Amino acid sequence: MKTFKKLLLVVTLVSIVACSSDDDNRTIDPGKGGGPITGSELKGDVSSDATLLASVEYTLTGSFTVKDGATLTIEPGTVIKAKSGRTDVFLAVERGAKLIAKGTAANPIKFTSDASSPKAGDWGGIVIAGKARSNKGTDVQSEVAGLLYGGTDDTDNSGELSYIIAEYTGAKINGEQEFNGISFFGVGSSTVVNNIVVSDGNDDGVEFFGGSVNVTNVYCANIADDMFDWTGGYTGTITNAFGVRNDGFDAATDDPRGIEGDSNSSDATALPISTPTLKNVTILNLNPDIALKAGAEIRRGTQAIISNILFAAYGNASFGNRIDTKDDKGNGILTISNASSQGNVGDDKVGGAITGTVAVITDGITVPSNNTVTTKAGVGADLSAFDWANQSFVVTKLN
Repeated sequence: MKTFKKLLLVVTLVSIVACSSDDDNRTIDPGKGGGPITGSELKGDVSSDATLLASVEYTLTGSFTVKDGATLTIEPGTVIKAKSGRTDVFLAVERGAKLIAKGTAANPIKFTSDASSPKAGDWGGIVIAGKARSNKGTDVQSEVAGLLYGGTDDTDNSGELSYIIAEYTGAKINGEQEFNGISFFGVGSSTVVNNIVVSDGNDDGVEFFGGSVNVTNVYCANIADDMFDWTGGYTGTITNAFGVRNDGFDAATDDPRGIEGDSNSSDATALPISTPTLKNVTILNLNPDIALKAGAEIRRGTQAIISNILFAAYGNASFGNRIDTKDDKGNGILTISNASSQGNVGDDKVGGAITGTVAVITDGITVPSNNTVTTKAGVGADLSAFDWANQSFVVTKLN
């Protein structure tokens, strides 16, 4: 009987290793010295420099991880379709690895669902880890994808993301683990991030977990939870951010927000404190059936500076609060300038200090015809910066 049990154990282990080798832990080898990945299926580990080609339509069928020391380059115009209905389908970039995804306005790089009728949460998202500081520690495991992040190098370089579209993200693993559109874990300031669009996400649009990466031109549309989110000691700058919930997009958590800013929920004084700067921001709700809990919820030790922001709700759409700095786990502190509000965006809920005033206006956004939104120059984000992405609005003009 003991001999039989040992034999059974050996057979089982061999079977597990074989399955793991064939599936989850497969290594994609583009050839000596790196080169193009010409097979259409993406799954497993990239352990040496490799390139995804615009001429190949790729299907992401599982976890696809760029390993420490490797660089994955994605050509402009590349389309990656993720296998829908799975929680283990995502692109991950380890600490010490690089992703060079440089699309162009004419040829952006697109991550989407392979479903015939795609929806929010069809697949995971993009997860990048770096060596910049976090107030959670220097070897922290990401809440999704199982990457280690954090360190002491605030100028760490994880590569470049330019002209990227990520849609139908946010697969839910369980009640505590859910992918965002793009997650930045301890990503450093030498990483270049600009002109990114996240749409139809089942959790947050973009979220920063510590780190110091700066982002320019970021558009989040139809996000079930928070459009823009940070925690863990994030110290970067976000410039020209436009967030919108369209009429008809009814996927929502219990507390969807435009901005959610945390520092550390266990210790609001943990260093580094989240001290981001935001410039030229619009938070817009066009959906009368789903209220945003807050336009900006700044809490748990965060000290944020926001200049030129518009909080806007059109027609019967609304916010619960415009700004909320009160939280049982630590208040936030917000300094605002050149801030405006339009429509039913609620009142401010003051815990920590809010320095600055918000002017009430009526023309920050206008709806000249059905499903058309125009913005006033100099008020909030510059919407024209996202013309390349061909984003559309869903809104009915009020008579």
